Amino acid sequence: MGCDGGTIPKRHELVKGPKKVEKADKDAELVAQWNYCTLSQEILRRPIVACELGRLYNKDAVIEFLLDKSAEKALGKAASHIKSIKNVTELKLSDNPAWEGDKGNTKGDKHDDLQRARFICPVAGLEMNGRHRFCFLRCCGCVFSERALKEIKAEVCHTCGAAFQEDDVIVLNGTKEDVDVLKTRMEERRLRAKLEKKTKKPKAAESVSKPDVSEEAPGPSKVKTGKPEEASLDSREKKTNLAPKSTAMNESSSGKAGKPPCGATKRSIADSEESEAYKSLFTTHSSAKRSKEESAHWVTHTSYCF
Repeated sequence: MGCDGGTIPKRHELVKGPKKVEKADKDAELVAQWNYCTLSQEILRRPIVACELGRLYNKDAVIEFLLDKSAEKALGKAASHIKSIKNVTELKLSDNPAWEGDKGNTKGDKHDDLQRARFICPVAGLEMNGRHRFCFLRCCGCVFSERALKEIKAEVCHTCGAAFQEDDVIVLNGTKEDVDVLKTRMEERRLRAKLEKKTKKPKAAESVSKPDVSEEAPGPSKVKTGKPEEASLDSREKKTNLAPKSTAMNESSSGKAGKPPCGATKRSIADSEESEAYKSLFTTHSSAKRSKEESAHWVTHTSYCF
């Protein structure tokens, strides 16, 4: 087509070979994985969380994703395995003192160093920029480099001292093989949790039903296995013994000042063998009695006032 005017076409212009596969820039891919949220594609800002597959998210984006019930939610395949906020862990990250961010780039003419990271490993001091493998602990959320965990072998977290197991170690932004291993662990963990819930429900039902059974069916009552005639005689004797006791109680309770028993006699203090000083305390003593002239006046109610 064309070739007029003395133009000489070259071979690559006439013969079309196979298209070259476009390869993603590794540096750009690492920046996207370690500096941006997997769900909202925004810059990571605290609080930062990670899922059970090792992906990084903004906590606000995860909460909005869980609360969103629209049809567009199906597009979030990166977070389809997150069913509740319990499926993510808030990370405890250590800041990099050498990272300046946008402080010195006020004019917009400063070169951004992509290898400089915001966070570092608190043990080995390695930067969390994707050049080194990093992992976090599900039990506490502390983040370390994989080299630090291998060199310093311990069953306790290096920063907070919390105990952990091998299943609690999750690689951040790992390879496809790492993601497959983490996915199988996640499924096993969730199945285990479901089985534990099912076993707890019947136990709780049994604990609730046991007190009801004990109230309805108490222990065996003691029944005398004697002859009916002896049982009737014993009941008659008990009734006769209880009868005088009940009558005595009724007589004592009836009236504020009931009659004294027939055998009891009133005893005056004057006839007692006590001393005169003790007898003078009572109104029945002769010293307490006054004549009519010495009695109180009916108007003033004071003695010796006539």
